[in-house]
Amino acid sequence: MKKISYSDLISNELYESQRAVIRQSIMEHKKTRRVQIGPNMMLHFEDFMLMRYQVQELMRTEKLTEEKEILEELDAYNPLVPDGRNLKVTMMLEYPNPEERQERLSQLIGIEELVSIEIKGHDRVYPIANEDLARSSDEKTSAVHFLRFEFTEESISSAKNGAEWYIRCEHLSYKHTRGPIEQQIRQSLVRDFS
Repeated sequence: MKKISYSDLISNELYESQRAVIRQSIMEHKKTRRVQIGPNMMLHFEDFMLMRYQVQELMRTEKLTEEKEILEELDAYNPLVPDGRNLKVTMMLEYPNPEERQERLSQLIGIEELVSIEIKGHDRVYPIANEDLARSSDEKTSAVHFLRFEFTEESISSAKNGAEWYIRCEHLSYKHTRGPIEQQIRQSLVRDFS
């Protein structure tokens, strides 16, 4: 999958004139890129379209117009675009109540290492977590983690041929399995393997 280049972006003025339509399209696309695991974990599978949208929104909000500034943002967002052999995920632990969130995050240290994706017939794939910076300490984990799942050619081939997918969290304090994953979501994610 290609990375976002400066030429993939449109001016803030043009974006503003098309923003409502673009936003609606992105909201529909996101529905095929989110997977809830248990009651409090949401996996957001990132891709070119979503990251380009994030950059356009940032350009709009920050009123960025200089190519140098925009290229710096692309350097920050492009690592979240899959490269054809992997899936990139923003994992969010969602606890609306601040007291409960603080307590649960102290119980879920290391959870980011214990999420797996299984394409039926192949070994579970565990993520490379938080490559940019550590998001857990000895006292608690973060509510947001960035995960990269690397797949073999064989598992990618099976995924493209319609194999079922299962996603698990194996943390002792948060054991949940989701699967088989819905076909619409699998079809969207398989496009990342190109």
